[in-house]
Order: sequence, then C-alpha cells, then structure tokens
Amino acid sequence: MWRRFKRHTNQMRVNPVEQTEQEIPDQAMERLKDVKVTSDLQEMLATANNLLGENDDFEVREFHIFGKFPAAMLYITDLVNQTMVNTEVLKSFMYLPRQLEDKHIELSQLKDIILQDALYHSKGKAKDRLNEAIEAVLRGKTVVFVDGLDQAFVVETRKVEKRAIDQPATEQVIRGPREGFIEQLQTNLGLLRYRLPSTDFRVKTMKIGRITKSKVAVCYIKGIVNDALVEEVQRRLSAIDIDGVLDVGQLEQFIEDNHITPFPQVQNTERPDKAVANMLEGRVAILVDGSPFALIVPTVFNQFYQVTEDYTERFLLVSFIRLARLIALVFSLITPSLYVAVISFNPELIPTEFAVAVAGGRAGVPFPSVVEVFVMEVSMEVLREATVRLPQQVGGALSIVGVLVIGQAAVSAGFVNPITVVVIALTTIGSFATPAYNAALALRLLRFPLVILAGMFGLYGVMVGLILIANHLLSLRSFGVPYITPLVPGNFQGMKDTVIRAPLWWMKKRPSFLHTPNRTRLSESTVEHIKQPPVNTLDPLKVGNEKWGESDGVSSTDHSDSSGSRTD
Repeated sequence: MWRRFKRHTNQMRVNPVEQTEQEIPDQAMERLKDVKVTSDLQEMLATANNLLGENDDFEVREFHIFGKFPAAMLYITDLVNQTMVNTEVLKSFMYLPRQLEDKHIELSQLKDIILQDALYHSKGKAKDRLNEAIEAVLRGKTVVFVDGLDQAFVVETRKVEKRAIDQPATEQVIRGPREGFIEQLQTNLGLLRYRLPSTDFRVKTMKIGRITKSKVAVCYIKGIVNDALVEEVQRRLSAIDIDGVLDVGQLEQFIEDNHITPFPQVQNTERPDKAVANMLEGRVAILVDGSPFALIVPTVFNQFYQVTEDYTERFLLVSFIRLARLIALVFSLITPSLYVAVISFNPELIPTEFAVAVAGGRAGVPFPSVVEVFVMEVSMEVLREATVRLPQQVGGALSIVGVLVIGQAAVSAGFVNPITVVVIALTTIGSFATPAYNAALALRLLRFPLVILAGMFGLYGVMVGLILIANHLLSLRSFGVPYITPLVPGNFQGMKDTVIRAPLWWMKKRPSFLHTPNRTRLSESTVEHIKQPPVNTLDPLKVGNEKWGESDGVSSTDHSDSSGSRTD
C-alpha cells in the first residue's frame, strides 16, 4: 500500500501540467496560439471542423476565387449578416475585378489583389495565426482559407440583435440627456465618442475570461487623467484570470481596494453623459461587452448622492435638493436606532404630550421596541425584495398592499406600535432618496447593527456605532484616494461640490485629489465675463416701450423728450 501511494505521488509530481489542465477548462485556443495557418486547405478545414463542426450553426462554403483558386468560407450563421456575407464577401472573392479581367493572376499576387482591388469591405485583414482565425469565426466574422496561401482572410460581418438606446432605468432625470448604455460595447463607445470628438480621448481594450474572452475597454482623456492611474487600472484588470466575465460588477469586485466593506468603492452608471463628465474631471471609465453599465474610478463617497441634474439646474435650487437628499440619507441610517434608544433608555428626552401618545400606542404591544423595530425592518426588506423581483404589473400592487394593508393590519392586531410604522416608513423613504442603489444598500445593511447596539446600550450604543462607521469610512481608499475626500483630508476647492453645489464659475479647477496634469477646467476670461454687469440690450428705458400701438405713455429711447412720447 505504501508503494502504491508513493508511486501515485511521484506521478503527480511528474505531470503537473496534466493536473493544471484538469483544474481549468480545456482551452483549445491556447493550444493553437503558436500554430500558424498552412497552405493546405483540407488541413485547415479539418482543424476547423474538429473544433466547431459539432455546432449546427457552423457553416462551411467551398468555392473558387476568380473561378481558379480553391477556397472555403467559414462563419456562424447566428452571428453574421447573411446579406453582407453573400454580397460583400462571397461575391468579392468569386468575381474578378473589371480592371484585372485581361491580366494573368499568380497565386503569389492573390493576397494583394483581394485586399486592394476585389474586397468590397473596409474591415478586411489577413491573419497568419490559426487561433486568431478561429476566434474571429466565434466573434461573428467571416474567414476565408485559400489553398496555397499561408494566411486567412478575415472580414467583419457580425450582426447581433440589440435593444434600442433608451432612457436608463436606474438613473432617471427630469432635465438631462435621455440616452443610456446598452449591452453592445461598440455602441457604448460610440455614445462616448459622440460626446468627446477629441484626439485626446483614448480607448484601450483587452480580453478577460478564458472562455468568454470578454472585451473590456478602458476609457480616459489623455492630458487630463493621471497616467499612473491608467497604468494601475490596467494592471489590476490584467491580473484577473477567470473563466468568464458577464458584467462589470464582476470586475468591480476584483479591482476594489477593500473587499470586506458594505460601501462601494467603484461607481457604476448607465449614463454616457455621467461617464464623460467624470472623465473630464480626470477619472477612468471601464466598460465590458455585454454589460449596460460603466465603472468609474476612483470614487469618493459624495459621488453617490449626486445626480446629473445637480449640474443642469441652477445652484440655489440644486443645493436645497442636495441638502434634502443628505437629510434623507441620515434618516435612513439612524432613525430606527435613535427611536429604539430613546424609547428604551431615555424616555425623558421625549416631550410629555408625545410621551403620553407613545405610551398609549405601545399599550398592548407584546414585544420590546428593539424587537418590534427589528421585525418591521426585516419585513420591509423582504417586501422590497419581493417588489423588485416580481413582474412590474404585480410589483406595484404588492408595494401598495404591503405598506397600507399589512401595516394597518399589524397595528390593529397589536403587533406593532403605530409610531414604529411611521419611523420605518420615514426610514424606507429616506433610503429611496439616495440616488445610488449600492450606497443605499450599504446604509440599509448598517441599520441592523445600529438597532442592536441601541437596544443594548441606548444612545451610547448609537454613538459607538456611528464612530465605528466613521472610522471605517476614514480607512477606505479608492485607488489610493481617501474615501471621505474632500472632507478628510480637507480641501476647500473640493468642498464647493459636496454638501451644496457652488456656481459653476466658482469651480474653476478640477478635483485636486485626482492629481491631474491639467487642473484648469474653466478659463479666467469666462469668470471675468460672469462678473461683469449684464448688458440690458432690450431695457424699455433704453429702447422705448409701446402700449397697444399708441404713443401715449411711450418712453423715449434717449430720455430727451420731457413729454414722455417717443420721437421717430
């Protein structure tokens, strides 16, 4: 038995490669990465059929180029535009160009003639590696092998059904663009290019996922972004080795600084205008083919309660709305724990009339306040999750039934206090007022430990919990940027866009914590122009005024007529 165990151990040591291949999916493309396309057409077809032949949507069409050279066209029917394949690929290869009808064509000239004279497509290339040709077929391109040529022709013929560009479902605005990202990466990059017609806009792509080979795009503006930030983003993405990436949320979990925290350190958005605005400040946007969201790094906490309308409306109105949003954020975090602490430990803090009402409401309730609040919070979370997962037609009805009927029935049955229902309702409304879903989810999670601390230690427990949360926030980083910036460390320029939103002409510089090489966002000439008194071109005291076409009461343009009538 010992000899058998020793022999088995030696086999494992001798064949480490076999063990590794058993741990990860078989990668035929990896084995072909050093294999080149050969001039033997039948050998190439046999290899392609061995890899893709079991698929019913894999098509091989053999023909003769210019009626002379044997060739074969490979594509996947579900991924290509069949009309383009027939008219722009097959027809281009089969029919000799008119200007070459009287000339004799040798095999050595065929590649240049096809690419320069015959092919009716702007995206046609020649590939000499077999894995690149096979991968092109899998991505919806058409590949042509020619007998006698050691290169394959690859033509872009991909056509995948996609949904229309519509308003983002998760980031609604009243005033602002209505366009949102969709699943196709090329369309999303086009939306960014549309807003950034600049040579400084850069897009760097890479493939992540051994099986999915998902295309990931890193977007930034050269000259505004810090080059070290771009290098760090690419380094973190390049270190990811996984079977597949289906959404940017998976990448987010790999590239964030702190993995054990409820607070998001990477912002996601469905809005192209929001992504462009962040890139103009010096951030990097990350997109994945197949996902309608973009990641924005680095991220600080105040970005999660800011919306697009904060910059399209006037600063006085926006500042008021942002303050209301912050109050709602505080409500959603500490209202239940404060209620439990005051009711259970410090009822003397309640006004007498209100205390009598609370005592009357709690008469007959069999549970202490902490259990009451905890059960109501859990019930609300379950109801909210059910509302999200149910179909839209049923979800709206369920939310109304849950809030009105179930809440009223619980109060009538004596399970909960009516004031508790009011507190939980305020808390829920406050969490809905937080624009970012992932940030609101973090606050919803932190409510539970705060309620437990309040039930055990009263107001002292609430203060300890808030201190721990603040300490945790101070310890977080997003690509090295402190999470509470610009509050800690303090920065006056950055504070103009935190609790309130200052006028746009006050924010002349880009955020300093991004360390951009070009910090000037607004020119001094524009600021000086804003400071100048307005030129009232059409002031009635200057240009005159007419009433119902009569001269009576018409002011003079030069105020020289003492009678008050305008002289023509």
